[in-house]
Amino acid sequence: MLLNKYTANRKNVALTFGASHTSETSGTFAPFFKFLSFVFFLLIINSQTLQAQQASITDSFRVEGVCISCKQRIEKALKVKGVNAATWRISDKILNISYQPGIINLEQIETRIADVGHDTPLKKAKEEVYNKLPDCCLYKDPANEGHVDNGSDSDKNHALSGVILSEDYKGNLNPLPGATVSWLDGSDAVMANEHGVFTMPVSENKNKLIISYTGYQNDTLDVKEPHLVQVILAANGQLKNITVKGKPRSTYINDLGAVRSFFINSKDLLKAACCNLSESFETNPSVDVSYSDAVTGSKQIQLLGLAGIYTQLTVENLPGPRGLATPLGLSSIAGPWIESIELSKGTGSVVNGFESIAGQINVELKKPQNSERVYLNGYVNEMGKTDFNVNLAQNIGKKWSTGLLFHDDFLYNVVDENKDGFRDLPTGNLLSMINRWNYEDQKGMMVQFGVKALLDNKIGGENEFHQDQKYSTARYGLGIKTQRYEGFAKIGYVFPEKRYKSIGLQLSGFDFNQKSYFGLNNYDASQQNFYSNLIYQSIIGNSAHKFRTGLSVTSDNYNENFKNTIYKRKEVVPGAFFEYTYTVSENLNMVAGLRADHNNIYGWFATPRINIRYAPFKGTTIRLSAGRGQRTANIFSENMGALVSAREVIIMGSSDNKAYGLNAEVAWNKGISIDQKIKLFKRDAMLSVDFYRNDFSSQVVADLENPRAIKFYNLLGKSYSNSFQAEFNFIPVKNLDVRLAYRLFDVKTTYENKLLVKPLTARDRAFINLGYAIKTWKFDYTINFTGSKRIPSTEINPVEYRIENQSPSYFTMNAQVSKSIGKLKQLELYAGGENLTGFMQTNSIIAADQPFGQYFDASLVWGPLSGRLIYGGVRFKIK
Repeated sequence: MLLNKYTANRKNVALTFGASHTSETSGTFAPFFKFLSFVFFLLIINSQTLQAQQASITDSFRVEGVCISCKQRIEKALKVKGVNAATWRISDKILNISYQPGIINLEQIETRIADVGHDTPLKKAKEEVYNKLPDCCLYKDPANEGHVDNGSDSDKNHALSGVILSEDYKGNLNPLPGATVSWLDGSDAVMANEHGVFTMPVSENKNKLIISYTGYQNDTLDVKEPHLVQVILAANGQLKNITVKGKPRSTYINDLGAVRSFFINSKDLLKAACCNLSESFETNPSVDVSYSDAVTGSKQIQLLGLAGIYTQLTVENLPGPRGLATPLGLSSIAGPWIESIELSKGTGSVVNGFESIAGQINVELKKPQNSERVYLNGYVNEMGKTDFNVNLAQNIGKKWSTGLLFHDDFLYNVVDENKDGFRDLPTGNLLSMINRWNYEDQKGMMVQFGVKALLDNKIGGENEFHQDQKYSTARYGLGIKTQRYEGFAKIGYVFPEKRYKSIGLQLSGFDFNQKSYFGLNNYDASQQNFYSNLIYQSIIGNSAHKFRTGLSVTSDNYNENFKNTIYKRKEVVPGAFFEYTYTVSENLNMVAGLRADHNNIYGWFATPRINIRYAPFKGTTIRLSAGRGQRTANIFSENMGALVSAREVIIMGSSDNKAYGLNAEVAWNKGISIDQKIKLFKRDAMLSVDFYRNDFSSQVVADLENPRAIKFYNLLGKSYSNSFQAEFNFIPVKNLDVRLAYRLFDVKTTYENKLLVKPLTARDRAFINLGYAIKTWKFDYTINFTGSKRIPSTEINPVEYRIENQSPSYFTMNAQVSKSIGKLKQLELYAGGENLTGFMQTNSIIAADQPFGQYFDASLVWGPLSGRLIYGGVRFKIK
C-alpha cells in the first residue's frame, strides 16, 4: 500500500522518442541528409530496443547529502542487481536512477540509501547510522549546507573545490581540518575548514598543487582537470588517491547543456597573435573571417554560410557591436581583453533577444576579481602595425574590485603588396579602453558597472592620398572617423536560503558616431542605443524543472546621411520572455523558450525556440534545435564595399514607414549535431558532426549581379543555407593536440527570379590545427583550405575590367612559437607568421587605374589581400 501511494505521487517518465523531418534540401545535401536521418533513426530504435529488453524505469528524487564522500557512499549503496545506473548530483541533491522494477522496487532502493545514513523522501536514516558519518557528511549541520557546490558553468573554470581526508587502519575516512592547500609558487594559499573542505581560485598556468598537514609528508599533485577534488592522505603521509573532474580545456563543448555551446578560453586564444576579436577564430573551423572590401580594412565573420550580421554578438550577455557598429565592431574588442568566447550555432536562448539567426557569440572579458593584477602585451609585424595592451586589476577590501583594460593599435606605413596603387590596409590609430567595477557582499548581492570608449581614425585609398585632397579627383581617398561611448551595469541577487532562485537586471547604452567619405561620396551616421533586461530565475517543484522569465526593452535611434540624403528611424522593441528547462534524466534534457516583442515599425512578433539533448549511450550526445530569428537590416553600414565602389545604390523599398522601405529579415533555423567520445591511442578523442538548415521567409537581398549597381530589395522566392561540418579532435602522442575539420556549404538566394549560389562564399573548407607544448615551449600550426567561390558576373564591363566568374581554391598556413621565461612564467615571448604560403588576391580592385570611373569596384573580395606576414611580441603578467 505504501509503495502504491508513493508511486502515484511520483512523476515517473515514460519516454517515446520519434521524429519525422521533411525539408527541401538541394541535391548536394540530399544523400547526406538521408544517411544522417537513417543513422539517427537506428540510434533511437536501438536505444528503445535496449530499454524494452531491460524493462527499465528512469526516475529522480532528492537524497540528502553534501559532499563527494556522500556521493560515493550513495552510489556505492546502489550497486546491486536490478539497478542499471545511479548518479547523485552534489549541486541540487538529486539522484537520477534507472532500475528494473521486476527485480527491485523504489521502496527497496530508498531503504538501501537510508541504511548508509542518507535521508530520502520516504525513508529516514537511523540516528545512530547518521551520527557515524564523517563530519563533512553531516547534512543536518547548518555549517555544511552547500559547502561543496558544483556552481554555475561560468564558475567551473575559476574555482577549485575539494575535501581533504585521512584514512585510518580500518579504512574509515576522516576530515583533516586546517590542512594547507597552495599552488607550487606559494600563491593563493588556503586552509581547509573544520570539515576538511577548501575552495581556491584557479589559474590556467598553475597545475602543481601542494597539500600539507602536520604529521604528514608534503606532496605535490598534478591537477590537470580542476574543479572537484578529493584528496586522501594515508597514514604514512603519502597521497593515496586524487579524483579530479571538470578540466578547463582550451576548447570544449558543454556536455550537459541542451544548447550545443562551444567554448574557447584564453589558453586557445594565445595560439595566435589575436590582436582583436576578428583574429580570435583562426584556430576554430566553424567561423570564417574575411575582409569585406579591398579598401576599408574592415573584417566580417561568417557562420553557417551566412554573413556575420546574422550572428548575434554579445559581450558578457549585453549587446556587443551592433547596428551601425557591426562592420568595424570586430576590431573594437582587443584580444588580450578576452577571457573566453562561447559559440552556439543555430538557435540559442530567448533570454538574450530575438536577433540570432545563424548563431550566437558571447565574449567574456577579463574580470577584475580574478584576473592578473598587471598584464602587458606588445605586438609588431613587418608591415609596421603595432599593438599595445595594458590590463590592470585591483581588489579593494573584501567586497570591491576594479579593472582597467587599455588597447592602442596603429599603422602609419603605406603598404601596397599587389602594386595596384592602393593601400592594402588603411593607416591610422585605434584607441579603446574599459574601466569596470565589481561588488559582492558575500550574501547574495552582486553588482558590476563600467564605461567603455572607442576612438578610431583611419585613412585609406591611393598610396599618395592625404587628407587635404578629400572630395577631390586629385587622388582617391577615404576617411573613417569613429567615436563610441558606452555605459553598462549588471545587478543581481541570489537568495541565500534558495540558491536556485535569483533576480538580475542588465543595463547598457551607447552613443555611436561615424564621419566618413569614400572618394566623392560622404557617409555620416549616428546611433544611440539603450538596452535593459530583467531576468528572474527559479524552479518549479524541484530542480528538474527550471525556468527563466523576464522583460526587456531595446531602443535604437538611427540617423544616416549618404550622399546628402537623410535616412532616419527610431526602433523601440519592448518584449517579454519565458524559458523552461526540463531535465528528465542525465541522458535527456530540453530547453524551450518563447518571446513576444513589439517593434514600433514592424509590429508584434513571436520568437519560439527549442533545444533538446539526448545521450542514448555513454559518450554519445545528440542535440536537436529549431527556432526563429528576426532582425532589421542596416543596408549602408553592412555593405561598406558598395559605398567604396562606383556602383549605383538602388533601394527598391515598398513602404516609407519601414527601415529604408524594406521588410524585417525573418528566418527559421533547424539543426542536428552528434558528438561522440572515443578512446584513441589510449587517450580521449572526440568526433563531432553537425548539420544546420536556415530558411528565410523574409530577407533584404543585397544584389551585386550587375557590376554597375548594388540593389536592395525584399526577397521574392527562396533563400536558404545548408551547413554540414565534421570535426575530429584527438591526442596521438602526449602534449600534441590535433584538430581536423571539414565543412560543406550549400547557400542559395533568389536574385531577381534566379536562384543562385551566394557569391563570395566557399562551398568547401578543410582545416588542420596542431598544438604541441613541452615545458616552457608552445608550438602551433594551422592549415586552411578554402574552396572556390562564385564571383558575380562582370561580363558587361570592358574586357580589361572583367574578372573570372569563379575564384581559385587556395591554402593558407599560420604558425606561432612561444616561450615562457622565469620560474613563475611571468614573461612570455612569441613569434609567428600568417599566410605563410604567400597566396593573395592580386586583382582585388577592378579599374584601380580609374578610381573615379564607372567601373571602379572594390567589393569583390574572395581571398587574402596581403601576402606572408611575420610578427613578434611579448607578454608580461603579475598575478
